[in-house]
Amino acid sequence: MPNPRSTTRATRSTGAVTLQRVAEHAGVSIATASRVLHGGTRTVGEELRRKVEDAARDLGYVSNAPAQALARSSTSVVGLVVHDIADPYFGAIAAGAMRAAKRHRLMVMIAATFGDPELEIEYVRSLRAQRARAVLLAGSGVADPDLTARLAAELDAFRADGGRVSCIGERDVEPYVPLDHTGGAERAATELWQLGHRRIGVVAGPEGLVTVRRRLAGIRAAWSRLGGELPDRRVVFADFTRAGGREAALGLFAAEPGVTAVLALNDVMAAGVLAAVQDDLGRSVPEEVSVVGFDDVPFAVDLRPSLTTVRLPLEEAGERAVQLIAADGASPARQAPLGVALVVRGSTGPVAG
Repeated sequence: MPNPRSTTRATRSTGAVTLQRVAEHAGVSIATASRVLHGGTRTVGEELRRKVEDAARDLGYVSNAPAQALARSSTSVVGLVVHDIADPYFGAIAAGAMRAAKRHRLMVMIAATFGDPELEIEYVRSLRAQRARAVLLAGSGVADPDLTARLAAELDAFRADGGRVSCIGERDVEPYVPLDHTGGAERAATELWQLGHRRIGVVAGPEGLVTVRRRLAGIRAAWSRLGGELPDRRVVFADFTRAGGREAALGLFAAEPGVTAVLALNDVMAAGVLAAVQDDLGRSVPEEVSVVGFDDVPFAVDLRPSLTTVRLPLEEAGERAVQLIAADGASPARQAPLGVALVVRGSTGPVAG
């Protein structure tokens, strides 16, 4: 008895044609092929669409409707990807996100990357496999085009399967909740200038983080506008930890003993700076050295002296990020930046003399 499949064109494989084969035949990513053949939240250019459709037709690709329906079904889980859950910065964001998630009957699952951008990509891939409802990215992006492009591809695939994405802070990801890192840093630097400080040092986080670069850019912009000088030797990069801040501060004063004020790019590092200045170097704060932090995490007011710092509305940012993925219809790509404020406490004062 003749096989009815024998009439199929010889150019087609006798096995099932997968979406991956279609994408390879068309010379596009799987995410692009999926958006063309299965629909998605992003549009595809006419030329790419034609390539994918031609490839699907040549290979005899047939979309498995039941499988697609299953893939597009999602759980109530929202994946919140942070750098370090022990960092109060991310704890505040998580608190806001969970509060908003409760109102929308969603469950937040937190994943910590420990600063590893490869792990961030892997988490997005895993959340897609588990059909999570959405992904929230709370950690800073990295200034690496290859890693940025690979993360974007995973997020595209996540969206193509019906998931939603939002992030906190400016990235090449939309929609996002903007935080004014640059403006906050300008305010902190201006405050030190007005107190008479001219030789300031900066204790910065990892150099490759976009957030670090934006905060540092804000300090440099304010200092340049005011007529000051911030040479590279007075900027020390370290881990975003208390130990990192302490070590960086000791290195800074060893190289530049005349520094009269230190601006730390997060409050955890600022706690380490206070320890280095007071305990290791035996200098008084703020009489001899002023210290400024960034973020205004809960313990900042309990440090001795209490920490002058830039306040970011972190809990509000977490709430707004969840609202973006929970809203019906398309989420707005751009939002107004959340406000920042400089909270002046006991760790800053006029320059000595």
